[in-house]
Amino acid sequence: MTPGSGLQAGLKNRHLSMIAIGGVIGAGLFVGSSSGIATAGPGILLSYALVGTLVVLVMRMLGEMSAANPTSGSFSAHADRALGHWAGFSIGWLYWFFWVVVLAVEATAGAKILEGWVPAVPQWGWALIVMIVLTATNLVSVGSYGEFEFWFAGIKVVAIGAFVVIGLLAVFGVLPGVDADKASFANLTSHDGFLPHGPGAILTGVLLVVFSFMGSEIATLAAGESEDPQRAVTKSTNSIIWRIGVFYLGSILVVVSLLPWNDPSITKDGSYVAALNSLGIAHAGQIMNVIVLTSVLSCLNSGLYTASRMAFSLGERGDAPKAFARVNSRGVPMTAILASVVFGFVAVFFNYLSPDTIFLFLVNSSGAVALFVWLVICFSQLRMRKIIQREAPEKLVVRMWLYPYLTWATATLIVGVLVYMLFDTEHDGRQTVLLSLLVAAIVLVIAVVRQRLAAARPAPAAESPADKVSVG
Repeated sequence: MTPGSGLQAGLKNRHLSMIAIGGVIGAGLFVGSSSGIATAGPGILLSYALVGTLVVLVMRMLGEMSAANPTSGSFSAHADRALGHWAGFSIGWLYWFFWVVVLAVEATAGAKILEGWVPAVPQWGWALIVMIVLTATNLVSVGSYGEFEFWFAGIKVVAIGAFVVIGLLAVFGVLPGVDADKASFANLTSHDGFLPHGPGAILTGVLLVVFSFMGSEIATLAAGESEDPQRAVTKSTNSIIWRIGVFYLGSILVVVSLLPWNDPSITKDGSYVAALNSLGIAHAGQIMNVIVLTSVLSCLNSGLYTASRMAFSLGERGDAPKAFARVNSRGVPMTAILASVVFGFVAVFFNYLSPDTIFLFLVNSSGAVALFVWLVICFSQLRMRKIIQREAPEKLVVRMWLYPYLTWATATLIVGVLVYMLFDTEHDGRQTVLLSLLVAAIVLVIAVVRQRLAAARPAPAAESPADKVSVG
């Protein structure tokens, strides 16, 4: 916990473990993977591997900084110290903006599923109910957030684990009572090859899957409210390789092995539903809806938590209204939570009122923020390593591999993805990058102007001992 912050260490080790595991499994994995498979074929595995490697490296850098200095502001607080106040302010507000837009996207996705089950309640009604329930959960205590997330993430983990095991048994032909006639590792190469659309499709696939990895950094923010922050950060950082390997690469490998990549059912029903249907599992669509709904609720729960803690950290550093940094008797930053959810409600409203204009702008203008965050983490780590080595070398319990060369290589790769997006008109990559850069430029200008105004103000007069008031 950040010393003197007022936040309470209400997250148990089991909460942190499951938040770390579940953080990399977003609803985007279930919903967005079918378009990636259609675009890159079995080669989508290389797209996932490339982005997965990127996330592992970025998380290693973040883990190094957060283990040395666990804080609710995570990478924003590190950027503040390493790169300057403008950097912490800019990336903190961009990250907050990203998650409050995600609240609206996920609330709408969850409402669509719930309306299908109970059509008597309109979609906007379900979105409202979901937002209210999870806001209440976050307002009660950080422990209640942790408990909800523990079970949400647990369901996701068990579901994906079972999917991988059952799928592999079917591919090897040893699944009892199932005749999966299409299942075979030969599906990886027998339908126009492993890369049916050429090597360039790997990078196009990267654009389609990169945003489903956002959330892996949540564990470093949550660690600030755990019993042993340094241990929690170290554990989540060290375990991310197998988490991405099993949940992303493992599950996608199963999908493209159970069915040919060009099977129409993958795009029609969704990749995971199509895979389950191919095994003759009854009610596969509804089973998947339950899992997707759980992922949506998990993402909403964590999104609200993450946005509010970033707002809290910004308030603590004077970059947001001071009220954001106030906590109640249970250590909950109520104002920061309510401010985040209000913006989320407004975005939900725009999703119904103006889905093709205002809401589309909000979604596209926050789309590349994940890449901006990862880039800032790279540059922050380059500076923070030197600061930590100079001031407290014993705190370097997690170290970035091959520093500084691998850090520079990672930053170069991220810039390369952003540049590639600028040339992507088919999947709105260019629009996403340009709109995200526009919002980032606006926030950056505000940061620089604030910094200059603060520097221009006369320093406060020295306080005499007689003027000092004792705060009991």
